[in-house]
Amino acid sequence: MSATAGENRKKIGEVFLSAKDLTREFGSGKNKTMAVDKVSFAFRRGEIISIVGESGSGKTTLAKMVLGLLNPSAGEIFFEGKPRDISSQSKRRLYWQNIQAIFQDPFSTYNIFNKVDEVLMDCIRLQGGGDLSKEEKFERMKDACKFVNLKFEELSNKYPFELSGGQMQRLMIARIFMLKPKLLIADEPTSMIDACSRATILDMLLKLRDEVDMTIVFITHDIGLAYYISDTVYIMEHGIIVEQGTADQAILHPKSDYTKRLLGDVPKIYEPWDLSSA
Repeated sequence: MSATAGENRKKIGEVFLSAKDLTREFGSGKNKTMAVDKVSFAFRRGEIISIVGESGSGKTTLAKMVLGLLNPSAGEIFFEGKPRDISSQSKRRLYWQNIQAIFQDPFSTYNIFNKVDEVLMDCIRLQGGGDLSKEEKFERMKDACKFVNLKFEELSNKYPFELSGGQMQRLMIARIFMLKPKLLIADEPTSMIDACSRATILDMLLKLRDEVDMTIVFITHDIGLAYYISDTVYIMEHGIIVEQGTADQAILHPKSDYTKRLLGDVPKIYEPWDLSSA
């Protein structure tokens, strides 16, 4: 854990999601690509994890397998100490009550035919609140929007594409506030918004983690962000985890040449930039 991440940090709990030799291949024969190669991990309750790597490193494929959107070619995922079972729609739905995601592109996240009211109502139904009164449902949606500094009355009856990118990202966090999953996978959640909004979104996610003791897994190429917010960091290269440990261990005292190169690519304001290869 970095010194910054350690400030006001709650005690991290037990392992509740883990994987052993998780593997995913695409194609076959000469065209076979090993996107994720025998990856193992253990995520703890309330922990903040960053999975860091460049484009093509396998980090998003790994996230999709954790979410149940891709089936592993080999290996196994364990949820709450038991092999994960998402073999039926009902079991998958139950799993998704505990595992949710925020994606990089808010514009592609929403069904363009569903208004904001329906987006939030889906969360209530997923949590078994379909029998609540109209007033109770309204209050839940209003509270969720308030948590992310939005007014439900101003969003009601609008389509997500009528909102700004920052508002759509906040709406995604409002969904997470309602669902209160045990684990949130945040795949480059701030890459498409400005710096001011980026800090606000990160603060909201960390506040949400503290309120519901949620584990957050950041999928990112930003090694500086990973150091700033993480308890544990995994560095991926070509589908393999080449470095893992606390933020201080993995980033301040790296052993992998790949990690050292990633750190070397971070511009430093107190050193002249080497533009010879540009």
